[in-house]
Amino acid sequence: MTANNKEELNDLMLQRREKLSGLRQSEKVAFAEKYEITEYAAPLEDNFADFEEESVQLAGRLMAIRTHGKASFADLMDKTGRVQLYIKQNLVGEDEYDFFQELDLGDIIGVTGTVFKTRRGEVSIRVKSFELLTKSLRPLPEKFHGLKDKELRYRQRYLDLIVNPEVRETFKIRSEIIREMRRYLEDKDFLEVETPMMHPIAGGATARPFITHHNALDMDLYLRIAPELYLKRLIVGGFDKVFEINRNFRNEGMSYKHNPEFTMMELYQAQADYHDMMELTENLISNVAEKVLGTTTVTYDDQEIDFAPPWKRITMVEAVEEFTGINFKEIDDIETARKEAKNVGVHVEDDMSVGEILNEVFEERVEEKLIQPTFIMDYPIEVSPLAKNKENDPGFTYRFEAFVYSREIANAFSELNDPEEQYRRFNKQVEMREAGDEEAQMMDEDFIRALEYGMPPTGGLGIGIDRLVMLMTNTSSIRDVILFPTMRPESNN
Repeated sequence: MTANNKEELNDLMLQRREKLSGLRQSEKVAFAEKYEITEYAAPLEDNFADFEEESVQLAGRLMAIRTHGKASFADLMDKTGRVQLYIKQNLVGEDEYDFFQELDLGDIIGVTGTVFKTRRGEVSIRVKSFELLTKSLRPLPEKFHGLKDKELRYRQRYLDLIVNPEVRETFKIRSEIIREMRRYLEDKDFLEVETPMMHPIAGGATARPFITHHNALDMDLYLRIAPELYLKRLIVGGFDKVFEINRNFRNEGMSYKHNPEFTMMELYQAQADYHDMMELTENLISNVAEKVLGTTTVTYDDQEIDFAPPWKRITMVEAVEEFTGINFKEIDDIETARKEAKNVGVHVEDDMSVGEILNEVFEERVEEKLIQPTFIMDYPIEVSPLAKNKENDPGFTYRFEAFVYSREIANAFSELNDPEEQYRRFNKQVEMREAGDEEAQMMDEDFIRALEYGMPPTGGLGIGIDRLVMLMTNTSSIRDVILFPTMRPESNN
């Protein structure tokens, strides 16, 4: 912003404060307590025949004012959209009309009037009276340029929502997606539960946690990276179907598909496996799309995506062979694995196992090619410390991730319920952590104790809600589907 623009903005803000001072001196209300609303803007447009010449009361923000002598037109915006106001001096009185002329864009007003159509066929309100409900002390962005600066939009989301109606629509759809997801699961007899957001042990995922301190107990706690281990304790306790729509916190990098604070839906079902979770995933997501969007087919970045079941199912080994030509079924030594990875341009660390190299090749050379909904099955045991081993292939696990448009949107297991094997897996994670891997999991003795009481065969599933909303709203950045994304503090400038 230039010095001249700053000066102009300050002048505009000064003018508005002078108007506020004048209102207070004349004992006019600048910040009202309440206004009774009988209708909203959009229904008047959609059902004009039901409202023609009917008296209505609306409230909203002034977004435009066009004065023509003793009559004015204005645009009023409420939560449903805009409606035109027609204010005439001989209808509201000279003093009130003059007062209307002093209003500013952004002021919130309430109006009473009758519904009619102008000669151009525009649904409008013939205003009989109005009230100033809230005086706006800051000018809205200039009409034709709007609010384009993304950093400013994310930081001042309230302003973004005012001037960019499509942003409000995105978050309405987000809310509907969560509501339909919840409704679907409840209809399937899943019980919604709540688990702690502060954990004494960071567990349930491979991620670096945020640390906080509890003063009364004088102990450090970790913000939740996943609710998994608590939800599985509930399966041990006798609940057979549970889910939680939860906020998770991971102290890691930020990108167009990563925010340190994000929303997941995580569920667990007793007497189920990862095949059941695949069926549930594709049916749940396709149902949500149908209910919210009216179709299972969406367009994302000019690419048509079809969520209708069945989704493609392919193992990680098969996917890597399909897209790179490397057949990991035939590789059983580390040197060959390293050589094959190098041949396709994938860097691997010296301490990586064959399973970890397979996963690295998949992430670097295969993920980007998975456009239509696809289940990638059977992950190596090294990268799946909470998933059950495959009976006929113990180096792999009953785990899948669902990919759409090159990004993971769901992760699921046949859950490991052998306490001794889980203890061995945790110990391996502890060794990795002690060797410097800050994302490796910690030992959770109480979770092992819970498994020792017996957890039935269980399927577990996590779906990333933010990424799902991105796909269903054709949004390119995760920050566009989180109302208040993580940002650096504003500078003093």
